[in-house]
Formats: sequence, structure tokens, C-alpha cells
Amino acid sequence: LGHYKATEDEIEVRGLVLNKRSKTVFVDQEEIRLTATEYRILELLTEHRGRVFSIAEIYEKVWKEPYFNGENTVAVHVRRIREKIEINPREPKYLKVVWGIGYKIEK
Repeated sequence: LGHYKATEDEIEVRGLVLNKRSKTVFVDQEEIRLTATEYRILELLTEHRGRVFSIAEIYEKVWKEPYFNGENTVAVHVRRIREKIEINPREPKYLKVVWGIGYKIEK
């Protein structure tokens, strides 16, 4: 269903490469600068491609605290990630929304 490759240190999904050891992200061989929080969200989703994470799950796994009204916080971070990694953030290739549920990275 799409180009995917993973090693212990690196996950690649259709031109997006996430290096877990160096905490770096590349899209089509160009380094993308993400904040630590943006990186953790992207790492969570790429490690579990195809799985839909609810906003509460993302919040609790990334911020490591109970979810309470963090919907806007997660949405803002996802928007910023899309602005950095997507050619057209309004029609994302990587980070997809599943309406009413949450977000995922396509398999």
C-alpha cells in the first residue's frame, strides 16, 4: 500500500524518514525541524502506522499526563507538523485525520 521500511533506528514511510536515535526527521532527504513535542507525536504515529489514535491517547502518551481538555493543544501541534512535513497541509499525504476519532499515519 505504499513504501514503508523500518530498522531499529529508522522508520521510512513514502519519503518521510524518522531517525529515532538522532531524533531527526527528513522528507524527501530534506531535514525538517520539529519541536520535541512535534517529534514525539510524529514518532508515536509512525511507529504504529495505520492505527488511529484518539486525541486523548495522543495527549496522554506525548505529554505523559491525564487528558483534560487538550483537544485544541493536540490539533495545533498536528497542524504545525503538517505545515512542516506536507507539500499541501490541506490534503495531507502522511498525517491523516479520521473524523470524530483522531489521527493516524497511513500504512
